[in-house]
Amino acid sequence: MSTLLDVEDLVVDYPVRGFHRYPVRALRGVSIDVRPGECLGIVGESGSGKTTLRRAVLGLAPVASGSIRLKGQDIVRLSRGGRRRLADKIQVVLRDSDRSLDPTLTVETALAEPLRAQRVPAAAAARRVRELLDQIGLPAGAGRRLPREFTGGQRQRLAVARAMALSPELIICDEPVAALDPSSQAAVLDLLVELQNTTGVAYVFISHDLALVRQASHRVAVMEHGEVVEQIGGDRVPGPRHGCPSRQFSTASVPEPTLRGCRPGPRGQDRCCPRARWRGPDRPMTPRPGSRRGGRPACRPRWS
Repeated sequence: MSTLLDVEDLVVDYPVRGFHRYPVRALRGVSIDVRPGECLGIVGESGSGKTTLRRAVLGLAPVASGSIRLKGQDIVRLSRGGRRRLADKIQVVLRDSDRSLDPTLTVETALAEPLRAQRVPAAAAARRVRELLDQIGLPAGAGRRLPREFTGGQRQRLAVARAMALSPELIICDEPVAALDPSSQAAVLDLLVELQNTTGVAYVFISHDLALVRQASHRVAVMEHGEVVEQIGGDRVPGPRHGCPSRQFSTASVPEPTLRGCRPGPRGQDRCCPRARWRGPDRPMTPRPGSRRGGRPACRPRWS
């Protein structure tokens, strides 16, 4: 199968102001590929380079070296006009739907805006908008409403519909469900999978949650410190794989409280707070009732 998007040895350096300041290297030789009709998941901690990779593919980050090929065409050095002509091939869905929808425009106008930018006739644009609303499960009358009249999950579906307006071949989803509740997350993920099955669009699904990435992706690339450290098979089958660096992302991202400066002492007591009880290495210490100094708990919990 031919490759739709091919990123090879991509290096991105951000300049730093000041005298004798060296640039900050955000990506260090990243290489990925996306096939037509495939969903490639990219997972990693904050600061690992996921968003920088998205910006580089969209032409928004300074590429120092490497190549980004879309259907064999190198798009790194394209002009602004060349990038504009790629709008019907590459689209993006961001985490915040308010950045994709103008709050002063109706839904119908917002969805028709990319079509009118490509000089699509008004009648054809109106038909396409009604088709998009039907695909995302909203009635045709919803086009006359403003974005603030919808819920967060519905606004995110409208952002997906806006990205699908030009029938692109690749959509980059940068944490599209991170700001939604679990039920809305499942609805948006089901919509993305359904649109991929019906239209054959390819996705680059960026997230820090490995469970969501494995649910929606065929393959998963794990990023760390600006590099792709591992690529594993997703196959849209949930469940972690042991022995890989990505296992740390499969657990819940809820921190466990510990106590600042506390460590175990003799007879199960804490050295900095004699009344605190040591409950083992896997459970935080909790001060006993009445253990206070100056009206505050002797051992203050902190999030690590």
